[in-house]
Amino acid sequence: MPFEFMVFVVGVLAGGVASVTGFAIGSFLTPVLALRLDTKLAVAAVSVPHLIGTVMRFLTLKKRIDKRVLLHFGILSAVGGLIGALLQSRASSPALEGVFGLLLIFAGLSGLTTFSRRMRFSRRAAWLAGTLSGLFGGMVGNQGGIRSAALLGFDVSRESLVATATAVGLIVDGARMPVYAATQGEAMAGAWVSIAIATAGVLLGTFVGLPLLRRISEPVFRTSLSLAITALGIYMSVRALRG
Repeated sequence: MPFEFMVFVVGVLAGGVASVTGFAIGSFLTPVLALRLDTKLAVAAVSVPHLIGTVMRFLTLKKRIDKRVLLHFGILSAVGGLIGALLQSRASSPALEGVFGLLLIFAGLSGLTTFSRRMRFSRRAAWLAGTLSGLFGGMVGNQGGIRSAALLGFDVSRESLVATATAVGLIVDGARMPVYAATQGEAMAGAWVSIAIATAGVLLGTFVGLPLLRRISEPVFRTSLSLAITALGIYMSVRALRG
């Protein structure tokens, strides 16, 4: 399979899954682009289709955003994303991915039990969760999984969860992309073909996936989201061990 075609197909899948879960673009596309690009460059390159796909979801779901959660959770996500992007060049990627993977496994399994439904975040806990999700996003490009997992701790509907996660993702992208542009702008420009193809795939997947969100029942949505978070955690943990 030609590399460009693979990037497009994965981009479509990422956009579709992100429309339902609130994450997947960075998680799906970063490993694929890393097959040809340096890992840190792949993280920066994926931020472009991630931003554009997130904007598309935001425009469709913006009326369902929970402003209270966005205020308490989103502001420090942006701060964490900026710090993570600045620390990216000094970070130990395998170690970070291992820790991140274990956190996702815990969060996913919690969602499959009654634990997440009994857990409700205070304002202080929401700030901490927002900071950590943004921090990991800036460093390893996979903040969406831990962000969606954290949002399961809030009493919000499926559409509000995805809409709020999308709005937070947009804030984080706005914080980290200038750093990527300043530190890796020339290298990103050299990878413009892969970035453009990935963006086209994400846009198509988002367009197809958004109508599915409204057809999923609340229990099925939460179970599916928890399974996706657990799977992502296992994948990242295995990749960290191999790395």
